[in-house]
Amino acid sequence: MAQKAAKSLATRNTARLRQTHLITLSIHSLFLLLKFTLRRSLSLWIYLLLSAPALLLEVYLDILARPTYHPNGDLKKAGEDLDAKGLTEFMWDIVYWTWINLILVMILGNRGWWVYVIVPTYAVYCIVGAARGVKGMMGGLAGGGGEGDDMAQSKRQTKMEKRGGQKVKYR
Repeated sequence: MAQKAAKSLATRNTARLRQTHLITLSIHSLFLLLKFTLRRSLSLWIYLLLSAPALLLEVYLDILARPTYHPNGDLKKAGEDLDAKGLTEFMWDIVYWTWINLILVMILGNRGWWVYVIVPTYAVYCIVGAARGVKGMMGGLAGGGGEGDDMAQSKRQTKMEKRGGQKVKYR
């Protein structure tokens, strides 16, 4: 029972990779079948351009998570967890989104490729919103250097000025 967790991870990874490869093979084969046998007007260039990232990520996930074994059959390395959060999860999202788009293109034709634009558009929207938020937060820190009089004063500073004490200047 040594390395039980590693062995179960290896079997899970192998099963998930096999399932992923079969789904990818069937979706892409069906797309190419529709393109070449039924002579549907599906753009091959757009297909190659937009499917390449998902195919490359799938190969990378396979390299990353494929378990390796010693020549005697013992588990050498279980591979990385395919259910990990973060970047791995993002890579799976790209693979799944490509599958969805290919199915939509097979149903709707070349107009289905426009659905692929939703994710990058949303990413740009989020980045712009975050940049505006950071800019708003940094606005108070980057205030004018010579405009020390306009800055809000604390109660203690105001009392000191009323008494004729020393005025506090900030750099």
